[in-house]
Amino acid sequence: MKLALHWQILIALLLAAVMGTLTGTEGTVMGIHWLAVYTFIGTLFLNALKMIVVPLVVSAIITGIGNIGAQGGFGRLGAKTLSYYVLTSFIAIMVGLVLVNVIQPGVSDNPPPVIEANEHVSQAVEGKSAADVVDVFLRMIPTNIVDAAASGQMLGLIFFSLLFGYFMTQIQGRPREVMMDFWQGVFDVMMLMTAWVMKFAPIGVFGLVAASVAKTGFDQFGNLALFFMTVVLALGIHLLVVMPLILRFVGGVRNPWLHYQAMAPALLTAFSTSSSSSTLPVSMRSLEERAGVSNRVTSFVLPLGATVNMDGTALYECVAAVFIAQLFGVPLDWSTQLLIVVIALTTSIGVAGIPSASLVAISIILVAVGLPAEAIGLLLVVDRLLDMMRTAVNIFSDSVGAVVIAKSEGEKDVLASKHF
Repeated sequence: MKLALHWQILIALLLAAVMGTLTGTEGTVMGIHWLAVYTFIGTLFLNALKMIVVPLVVSAIITGIGNIGAQGGFGRLGAKTLSYYVLTSFIAIMVGLVLVNVIQPGVSDNPPPVIEANEHVSQAVEGKSAADVVDVFLRMIPTNIVDAAASGQMLGLIFFSLLFGYFMTQIQGRPREVMMDFWQGVFDVMMLMTAWVMKFAPIGVFGLVAASVAKTGFDQFGNLALFFMTVVLALGIHLLVVMPLILRFVGGVRNPWLHYQAMAPALLTAFSTSSSSSTLPVSMRSLEERAGVSNRVTSFVLPLGATVNMDGTALYECVAAVFIAQLFGVPLDWSTQLLIVVIALTTSIGVAGIPSASLVAISIILVAVGLPAEAIGLLLVVDRLLDMMRTAVNIFSDSVGAVVIAKSEGEKDVLASKHF
């Protein structure tokens, strides 16, 4: 009996945890380290996903804008999308802020930790400040679109694609039809390629997770256990309480849990890859084929959301900054915590375009409130696993936005029983 993709991926995750634990970093097979085998398999799959991201994003946005332009409502759809992104990111940050103040994971009788130099952290945060938020908007207009595509500057690529799609609708006659047919053809091909790559997802996920478990194991939390649990609890509340409430009362979805079923492949892929951009092809396919959201909405909302809507990341930034302040015994009044909320909200919009994204975003917050940016090196012990979790939350929030907006646009086929 053929198993559904999400069950295959889930089995692969469990097998990866077992194999990674058994083999560790020293285990070998025929003289080759198991870790090298895991890394090779995982990297192949991740490269395949990254290979299709740029052409998929460009063709999806251009065809999406073209269809919206033909049917009308581009401004309305854009306003709904951006409003949703700002609202959910703000809610996520507030959930994290409340929990970190209630649980206070950094408060103890122990002396403040001694910060050791960490080259990776130092390179990532060197010279960063709140002024770096301006760079987010500068990157929005690339000087060279080919270079932006090659270097993965998704914000600039999306901006160019939005402009191209809009002005494509302004030309008349045969040229417009040719351009629409061309980009629709590219999009259809990329979706077929996505379906082909996803056949290998269980194998790729196995490699990625087994390598991570082999290197870090599960006994990696130490004194950061309470911080880890605070973040997990906050992410869980946003994913399992806030999102269903939005689906039910804003989107009008009678059974929000159907959406979890529809997005299971994308959630598992996001968890294993820790990359919103790499998961984008799977998210689009799940939304259109399993949730019944139209290509018109999906091709506009998801590529934009994969870059600018980072609920889990924004939540993590806020909790991490307050946690570090608690560790060093620095009191934060509500005005300072409001500053943290504003910076977390702003940096989460364009953080994906910055190298060492979360490290840089947190360092900007720490510098703004007078804390040592190097302190984020303390978080590296648990950052990998939390990164997997917050990426899954980011992806699910994007998909909920697509469902809510599709419902508001009058689509009747969303999350219909025939899809399950």
